[in-house]
Amino acid sequence: MIERDIKLMDSRELDLLAVELRDKLIDTISKSGGHLASNLGVVELTIALHKVFDTSIDRVIWDVGHQSYVHKILTGRSDDFDSLRQSGGLSGFPKRSESIHDSFDTGHSSTSISAACGMAVSRDMKGEDYDVIAVIGDGSLTGGEAYEGLNNLGDSGSKAIVVLNDNGMSISPNTGSISNHLSKLRVSSKYFAFKDGVKKVVTKVPAIGEGIYSGASKLRDIVKYAVVDGVFFEELGFTYIGPIDGHDIGKLTEALEMAKESGKSCVVHVITKKGKGYRNAEKNPGVFHGTGPFDKTTGVPINCACDKTFSEIFGIKMIDIAERNKDVVCVSAAMIDGVGLEHFARLHPDRIFDVGIAEQHAVSFAAGLAVGGMKPVVAIYSSFLQRAFDQIMMDVCMQKLPVIFAIDRAGAVGADGETHQGIFDLSYMSEMPGMTILAPRDGTELAQMLDYALTLNSPVCIRYPRGSAKDLDLPREPVEAGPQMLVEGNDIHIWACGNMVKNALKASSILKERGIDAGVINARIIKPLSEDAVRKSARECKMIVSLEDNVFRSGFGSLIEEYTEVLKIGWPLKFIEHGKIEELQKCYGLDPESLAERIGEAFERKA
Repeated sequence: MIERDIKLMDSRELDLLAVELRDKLIDTISKSGGHLASNLGVVELTIALHKVFDTSIDRVIWDVGHQSYVHKILTGRSDDFDSLRQSGGLSGFPKRSESIHDSFDTGHSSTSISAACGMAVSRDMKGEDYDVIAVIGDGSLTGGEAYEGLNNLGDSGSKAIVVLNDNGMSISPNTGSISNHLSKLRVSSKYFAFKDGVKKVVTKVPAIGEGIYSGASKLRDIVKYAVVDGVFFEELGFTYIGPIDGHDIGKLTEALEMAKESGKSCVVHVITKKGKGYRNAEKNPGVFHGTGPFDKTTGVPINCACDKTFSEIFGIKMIDIAERNKDVVCVSAAMIDGVGLEHFARLHPDRIFDVGIAEQHAVSFAAGLAVGGMKPVVAIYSSFLQRAFDQIMMDVCMQKLPVIFAIDRAGAVGADGETHQGIFDLSYMSEMPGMTILAPRDGTELAQMLDYALTLNSPVCIRYPRGSAKDLDLPREPVEAGPQMLVEGNDIHIWACGNMVKNALKASSILKERGIDAGVINARIIKPLSEDAVRKSARECKMIVSLEDNVFRSGFGSLIEEYTEVLKIGWPLKFIEHGKIEELQKCYGLDPESLAERIGEAFERKA
């Protein structure tokens, strides 16, 4: 295991190890895809953590966790690293079930300090002896839970170490007052140098030196507040160490040793460069935050689909809408580029709001915009939006406010795994009183639904998947017309929504070849579901099937079930592992061939 060897390496060997690790990261991720820039940025930090701590005993919690690749390589998983994010292979995030060196499962941001606080308190209550370290990025410090954790940890009496990995980035460049505060802290070494100089000089004065230094504490605090802008972390009860060059292993090791020996909780502020060591990632850290396979030399994606994605269609349509409606504004949570709004932001910088990794605030903020007469469109990934359940319920739906939720990455997303699969939003959104739910079959229908949503003076969500939005060559009808019969069928009606319409059409063809006349209905408006359309469908066929890219419990099928008997097909009620979407669909019986088999067997049993 390399981790043991690190403790015996000298500085030259550690620097060579950093070069080797970067080469391995670039070589592997260029083939498999994954989070490159963030991992390149923490190579030296990860080495230093393993130099100072023993992760088989000490608990290191990686906030979000997408930057844990180097940690995995250094803890016995180097030989399996080629299997990263593939079915049956290594997860792209820490997994306790994968290794004893992974102390907490992560995937969403801003949770590490709270978890570290809990572990530290548990350790002390049990009389155990180990260190607890939370590694959190400055982007995650835009999330409110991080401050709840800091507040509790600083007051708890239990010691943990918070390593602040400050690279000025989340998915999009960081914004807000916290980011500005950290920018000032980066240059606060002037204060620390000044303080050390004063102490050395004054304490050398015979007999009275120590007294003078102690009595000068008020002056020292004045200087500190002037230079460090409030010493935010120290006021919360932490010893602040930094800023530290995050690419100097020697300085990092020294700082972490100081934190380890400290008798109280510490914040070790580390300055890193996202994408460090790979020119393409340094120039475009956002592009290489999460990437598919690419050419190592040029950085150009390999086998990149030519079709526009749903995110791109959304961004293009929002520009069109903004030109026609001056009240429309966009809100996102540190992912303007990810949701396709980068061009909108350049054209309408005063009409787009990146609130940081703060989904709860984003929703309440949008509610306030709506009360003020604006038409807010909140664009957030499905698995992240679930963090704002209460705000959607109380602040938007209860007040019947016209907030539009553009739910990107709805349904299975594949290689990012359990924490990122967007397979629950249909279930929880369908429980929201007054919420209209729409699901487009392709890019053109997404654009139509955005126009339709703006005509409603009430909450609306439009859920759409990751990837290609290629149009289906089928007739179109206005969205307000409701469910659309795409293929006629006398035996079975497959009611499909969103991304699963394509699979339903293919399954229908297979069933027709087997002598079962299966039709396909594109639901489009999931809620409120047309009772008349469902009952009419039930009269015209022998069996109804619901098909959704969501868990089958409490989702689209359950809405149909209120009016008629239905065979509900969707993802099982579990956390779906990582892998290619096609492989996952086949594994869980959601690919066209498996669907045809399942539906055919059910129909024959019913007959």
